Amino acid sequence: MDHAYRLEMAPPSVDDYLRLRKEAGLSERTREEAENGANGAWACARVIHVESGETAGMGRVISDGGWYFHIIDMAVLPHHQRKGIGDAIMTALLAKIDEHAPNAYVNLLADPPGRRLYERHGFVESAPASTGMKRT
Repeated sequence: MDHAYRLEMAPPSVDDYLRLRKEAGLSERTREEAENGANGAWACARVIHVESGETAGMGRVISDGGWYFHIIDMAVLPHHQRKGIGDAIMTALLAKIDEHAPNAYVNLLADPPGRRLYERHGFVESAPASTGMKRT
């Protein structure tokens, strides 16, 4: 990540959270959902564009605090992509996990646009041993 950006280990504001999800192509959430969840993560990282003050990217981790860690909300605004922001966020989140729980089980759900990023950080598909499922 170049010097035009600053990484902070803090959650985005509710407005930034909603905007990042929408503009990065993630499913949109309601303001109430964002207000209830934005500060509920085990760890958060956000990247700020220094000159404009704009929150350019985010990532969060939810966890039991012991051994199970799930990476969520990885998002970078389209006009800030391809500048190492996603890598910086993932590196920071994984470093915090490794510091706290060196033998942690870390997982995520990988949408196609993020798969190369996750693979660079050591993630592999878990199928056929396990398959991600969701309740509809």
